Amino acid sequence: MSKENPQKSVIDLLNELGLSDKESLIYVALLGEGSAKAVTVAKKTGINRTTVYDLLESLIQRGLVSKYKKRAAIYFNALEPKHLLTYLDREKEEKIKIIDKQKEKVKDLLPGIISLQNMATTKPKVMFFEGEKGMREAYEDTLNSKEIILAYANVATTNEGLPNFFPEYYKRRAAKKIFIKGIFPQNAASVERSKLDQEEMRESRFLLSPSSDFSPEVNIYDNKTLIVSWKEKMAIIIESKEFADLQKMIFNITWNALPRTKA
Repeated sequence: MSKENPQKSVIDLLNELGLSDKESLIYVALLGEGSAKAVTVAKKTGINRTTVYDLLESLIQRGLVSKYKKRAAIYFNALEPKHLLTYLDREKEEKIKIIDKQKEKVKDLLPGIISLQNMATTKPKVMFFEGEKGMREAYEDTLNSKEIILAYANVATTNEGLPNFFPEYYKRRAAKKIFIKGIFPQNAASVERSKLDQEEMRESRFLLSPSSDFSPEVNIYDNKTLIVSWKEKMAIIIESKEFADLQKMIFNITWNALPRTKA
């Protein structure tokens, strides 16, 4: 928080939390007053009194302000700042409910949406994903694979690229009974991971030369090829049967030339 203008810093934060400029001014004014009538708040903030009444009611609905009657007058006071955390929890719950409802609508309409898609075209589809969130989304697509995934992977670079993502991903893939064949460089992280091949539904084989190393990951499944660049934080999914078939052929030639991993 800025030492020069703490009030502005608080107002900026309140704006980020979803309060309007005027709501933020009123809330900060009440923090300073402790308890005040609407007319006092109007004078302090320079906001029309009628508008102040409306916004105070809005802040009450948000759980940030309360009111009480003293003699014939109504007073308002800002609740303790810790209630901002409670407010955020409620906002989060409401957004989750909205997203859940939207997901249900998408599920209901999905057959109709798919029917609008031009499935007759043979033109390959290319999807780009950027950043950690995008790369996670790209890997989610592999969990829909209807066949064994063929992969070139380096566990050392995958762990650096998406920290804490893959152990959970492996569990979910195994739970879906999606098997994977992986070709790895000979490094400690990849060798160590191969010890979990059975429970993670994977067969690992290693490049013959210890000096053979690579960073990107490639997954080939169904009619798709997923290419992930850890250094550039991006992923590409190419949906093309012709291209995927070529990649599968190259993978299988390499795979068959490598020795089985000892249990």
